[in-house]
Parts: sequence; C-alpha cells; structure tokens
Amino acid sequence: MSKTADQCLKKTMQLAERMLRLADHGDAVRTDPGCGVVYGMLRDSAYKLKQLAEAEQAAHLRKTQGASATMGVSGKERMASLVK
Repeated sequence: MSKTADQCLKKTMQLAERMLRLADHGDAVRTDPGCGVVYGMLRDSAYKLKQLAEAEQAAHLRKTQGASATMGVSGKERMASLVK
C-alpha cells in the first residue's frame, strides 16, 4: 500500500486517540446526563474507528509481506465484522 495511505491511517488512529481524550475530559466536566450520552457515543466511535484503522493497517502489512490482505473476505465484510 502507498506510504500516503499508511500515513492517513496513522493520522486516523491519532484522531481516535484525541477523541478518547476529549470524551474523558468531557465526561469529567459534564453537567447533565445528555452530555454523558454524547461523550459515550464519542468514546464508542473512537474505539470503533481505531479498531478499523488498526485492522486496515495490518492488512496493508500483510499485503506488503506477500500474504493475501483480505484472506478471501471483502473489505466491506471485514469492516462489517469489526463494527458489530
């Protein structure tokens, strides 16, 4: 995979980490339950995003090592299984 694609995945994982920190901070200073829902959704989204980016990064690594990146599973199927 291209170096640019790998850099984008790295930035995506960094974004997920920032989302997690923001969710933690927001939860600590929230004033009502509605905010808790927002920060819970942010945290959940960050974990899912990070998991997807890590899986894609691993697929890139396998591909560069000569192994099949998808192992017979389409990208959409792989993402769907991770998002559950």
